[in-house]
Amino acid sequence: MRYSPIRTWLRLRERICVALVGPQALAFLPAVVLAAYWTGGEAALITVAIASPAIYLLLGGFSVGNSRAFLPRDSFTGLLQRDGFDELVEHIREKTLDKTRTSAVFHIELEDFAELVERHGEAAGDIVIQRTGDRIVTAMRDYDNVARLGDCRFAVCIGAERQTDLEVCIQLAGRIQSVIEEPISVDGLSLYVSACVGFCLSSRAPGSSGAAWSQAAATALRAAQKRGPSAIRAYTDEMRRITQSRAELREEVTSALESGQIIPWFQPQISTDTGKVTGFEALARWNHPERGMISPAEFLPAIDQSGRMERLVELMMYHTFTALKAWDAAGVHVPQVGVNFSAVELNNPRLIEKVKWELDRFNLTPDRLSVEILESVIAGAPDDQVTKNINGLVALGCRMDLDDFGTGHASISSIRRFAVNRIKIDRSFVMQADRDPEQQRMISAILTMAERMNLETLAEGVETVGEHALLAQLGCDHVQGFGIGKPMPFQETLDWISAHEAKLQDAPQITQRSSK
Repeated sequence: MRYSPIRTWLRLRERICVALVGPQALAFLPAVVLAAYWTGGEAALITVAIASPAIYLLLGGFSVGNSRAFLPRDSFTGLLQRDGFDELVEHIREKTLDKTRTSAVFHIELEDFAELVERHGEAAGDIVIQRTGDRIVTAMRDYDNVARLGDCRFAVCIGAERQTDLEVCIQLAGRIQSVIEEPISVDGLSLYVSACVGFCLSSRAPGSSGAAWSQAAATALRAAQKRGPSAIRAYTDEMRRITQSRAELREEVTSALESGQIIPWFQPQISTDTGKVTGFEALARWNHPERGMISPAEFLPAIDQSGRMERLVELMMYHTFTALKAWDAAGVHVPQVGVNFSAVELNNPRLIEKVKWELDRFNLTPDRLSVEILESVIAGAPDDQVTKNINGLVALGCRMDLDDFGTGHASISSIRRFAVNRIKIDRSFVMQADRDPEQQRMISAILTMAERMNLETLAEGVETVGEHALLAQLGCDHVQGFGIGKPMPFQETLDWISAHEAKLQDAPQITQRSSK
């Protein structure tokens, strides 16, 4: 095993301290003084008398084992820096490997700190960080180690002892939260902050290294942050399995994209007026050769984290345009297909050129492509590259669908600014709408707004005949969901379209509202 200079010094210094200034070494002090007097007389005795305290202080005789005093510290808070903290964690981890003593690492992060700084200024943020660091130190014991790891993240590694268990750690995490949540006075104002805490017991740490132990605490902190405000989470094997799975997905995703494992499946969209197919939405699906179908909720974040979102959009466009040409060749009329564009792709300065090239390559008109953009992207888009690309795609002739409408707080002005053609009502409003009057009122309000703005509407997540009928009666133009048709690979779409058109021959038409 290779040791860093700090860690080597910690180990050497501790051994020297124990040997020369520990309790057992004091037994030899009289003998040393007497030997000096016999061999060198009074001069040697005086030299030993003067040198002994200096050596004792130099080696830290008043704080044997307290190697923290020699580690680098954050000049702002006085707490340990990350490098020094990591070395101490490694050092303490070695002490717990024999299972006779245990310890724990805690990661603590303040919540909504960026908003606090934006609201009250950087000076107030600095005061909050300083006070928080001081309070964490006061909540700990003298032999516990406290560090600052980032702007608003702190860490604690408690000293190795025999009685540290899960209950003790939960109580300690609660105590840390309590001292952090006490009001902080800044310029006459009382500021309140809260924190999430994740911790890992040494007995549950993955691997034998301090780095893996500390990383486990960071994993527990992320789990706590997903649970909600002021949450506390302990590291578990399940977290390790999830983390490993995500890491494996990130490693595999590039080859999966290039080998054709990730392709679009198509979910039909139909008119509530005629019942005919008005389009499909292309949804990414990963059929893993060993794990089978992997949920988009799992692999899409992996693609994003690996920086491959642009490549995903490229592949989705290619397969979508290929499908459109195949439908045309089969004599099937599919007016358009929606492709989801991520915020990353919308920031690409070459996006318009790329889309135009692909359309020309397949000899398709731009209106066959429906660009689907999350409402949250439009709500937060300033006048930058995203805006230029969205407006450029509309000017090219592509259709623009605003996805998950009702969840992203897009203003009416932003809808007009981006020349949206259709809004897709989020499934959360559609669920049980045929039985819930409140849901019906929300849908009616959205549809009224869309009618006044001359926008088409599509309801997502339609699962029942009742929901379908209600949406048609309220005036929603299109519907999509499992009640209409599940996402399917391209080879199944032709049979589905044939079966659907056959049903339309005998089915009664659902009457929509009388006026638009």
